[in-house]
Amino acid sequence: MCNISPDMQAHLDSGTTTLCHCWRLTRRDGLVLGFTDHDRDLSFDGSIFEAVSGFLATEMRETIGLNVDNMEVDSALSSLSLKEEDLLAGLYDDARVEIFRVNWQDPSQYILLRYGSLGEISRGETSFSAEVRGMSHYLNQTQGRSYQPGCDTDLGSAKCGIDLDSAQYRLETSVSAQEDRRLITLLTVGTGAENFAKGWFSHGLLHWTSGQNEGLEMEIKRDYFEGSLRKISLWLPMAKTVGEGDQFVITAGCDKNFVTCRERFANAANFQGFPHMPGNDFVLSYPGTGSGNLDGQSFQR
Repeated sequence: MCNISPDMQAHLDSGTTTLCHCWRLTRRDGLVLGFTDHDRDLSFDGSIFEAVSGFLATEMRETIGLNVDNMEVDSALSSLSLKEEDLLAGLYDDARVEIFRVNWQDPSQYILLRYGSLGEISRGETSFSAEVRGMSHYLNQTQGRSYQPGCDTDLGSAKCGIDLDSAQYRLETSVSAQEDRRLITLLTVGTGAENFAKGWFSHGLLHWTSGQNEGLEMEIKRDYFEGSLRKISLWLPMAKTVGEGDQFVITAGCDKNFVTCRERFANAANFQGFPHMPGNDFVLSYPGTGSGNLDGQSFQR
């Protein structure tokens, strides 16, 4: 239920209204951006809402119950406030969105219509489209532990117990050659990269400490050797140009399998999965002479 001030209610009851929509976007880093479909900037509730062209909202839908209510907003990438590289860098991921109905003649009269967060963002050559999800979408996310064979925590977390600041799990180096924003090449001789086995950093994390991407992070898809070179392939291209000499830190990765945890990290005691849970083959199996019935191993009296 919306809380409507007496002045706003009187304006709505007058029969002649001067209303517009305003959107307030709050990123996880604390930056607040405001937009309105009015033809001039508005200010209320401690924020300035910029009048921009090329910012359009689709219809807004609300339902009773736990269904996720969605809408979309479209904007031009040439906007001074919304930059393509910030979208690529993930700065708007899960940003908080507030939608207001405002009396533009007296902005102190407003109603908070909707509260949610940014979901999937799709980009074109000159514009982007962002999904605004209702708060009920958080109910679709897994809470607590999952009963599954694989580990459900991240390498280096408190539950994992591995110290990624240790020299055996991290490498500080720089870009030797650059093919694109997704593939990074390292020299293996004299850089310290030769001290780590092939695939040691697969599924790990790369953190930039200099260059245009300084402060940004990206997950590592693949770590492999090609002749005398070591190559790091990222899951997604970096938001900004990567240059030779840009410095970064990469940390070891884990595929969350029990064998990897035990053999590579000697950390089986802290494994946060259930590697011995019976699978479909076990559930559908039936007794038979010499058949395995205890985690794939034959049971003998």
